[in-house]
Amino acid sequence: MEKLSHFDETGRARMVDVSEKAQTRREATAAAFVAMDQRVLAALPQNPKGNPLETARFAGIQAAKQTAMLIPMCHPLPLSFIDVAATITEGGIAIEATAATTAGTGVEMEALTAASIAALTVYDMCKALDKGIVIREVRLLRKTGGKSGDYTAADR
Repeated sequence: MEKLSHFDETGRARMVDVSEKAQTRREATAAAFVAMDQRVLAALPQNPKGNPLETARFAGIQAAKQTAMLIPMCHPLPLSFIDVAATITEGGIAIEATAATTAGTGVEMEALTAASIAALTVYDMCKALDKGIVIREVRLLRKTGGKSGDYTAADR
């Protein structure tokens, strides 16, 4: 049975020591979906708070840079790239965030944080029209690099 890396032999939570890991290029892409009804989608261009999609994009980028401050066992990483896209699709807003680094640990959490915060920002920007907006499907789509190798979600 595999063991969780963020616990020591006594079960105490700990930050993983990555000092021996190779500094290699690592990249991860995560997604989130903000489900909302057509009425809210139609109102996006007239949002009095500004463009929700562009604000969400900026929020996701900023969030990725703050991941280690938000998730206790994450390592602070020098991000070499972060991009967030928020696209209107059938039934809501599809968010995709990609982060990259050349470091000794992966950037999955940075990509997931970016997608999550971008989704929360869309909610914040649109909640005046509908408090029933649902954020769903926050997940890792793919990652490359590192000791554990590449990963692509099965439906990709």
